[in-house]
Amino acid sequence: MPSELREKIAGEVVLSSHPGRTLRKWREDFGISQGELARQLATVPSVISDYESERRTSPGANLIRRYVDGLFTLDASKGGKAVQRMGTRAPSDGILGMREFSVAIPLPALAEHLDAKSVSAVDLHRDLHGFTLLDAPRAILSLGAREFIQVYGWTTQRLLIFAGVKYGRSPMVAVRSHPLKPAAVLLAAPGRVDPLAVRLSEVENIPLLTSPHGAKEILARLEEV
Repeated sequence: MPSELREKIAGEVVLSSHPGRTLRKWREDFGISQGELARQLATVPSVISDYESERRTSPGANLIRRYVDGLFTLDASKGGKAVQRMGTRAPSDGILGMREFSVAIPLPALAEHLDAKSVSAVDLHRDLHGFTLLDAPRAILSLGAREFIQVYGWTTQRLLIFAGVKYGRSPMVAVRSHPLKPAAVLLAAPGRVDPLAVRLSEVENIPLLTSPHGAKEILARLEEV
């Protein structure tokens, strides 16, 4: 798995039209600060910042290799938790689709693309690194607390989308009860949103949005991203 993941990260950076933003996305997925990575690479944080913000020219193969190796070395020193999490594979039951984005996408931009509106008083200004689309009844019934971690793929900084919901209470209770939290939750074509779902969203500081579209249309629009 580590070798496969290294190749995936390096490949995404090389092929990305915004390699600096892709580097930043992966560093954040590993939970490593610019300062930590700079010390590991024997440089200063401003150099890391310049590459990630693309103030410097696109990173070469040597810099990409050192950057990725630095992420893995630092994660190993912390017990390898990020690699372990990213190595989890999602089961098919209840999961209609999931993907990691090659670059971070602002939640407001993705919400607009899905015609989604916020229903809770939580700030939407956060980045998304991926999404998981769930058939809510099947997922909630088939995934226990230990299995629910698998919906996060390689990063928790993602949009969890629940289809087949009427009020949104059960999805938010499931999110509330699990130690890992998504960046945001979207209810696909729900009925009346339960006030408890809204309250849990605000307590957890996780934006709760609704879209008028069903699972098939949402998945089609996400494939355009």
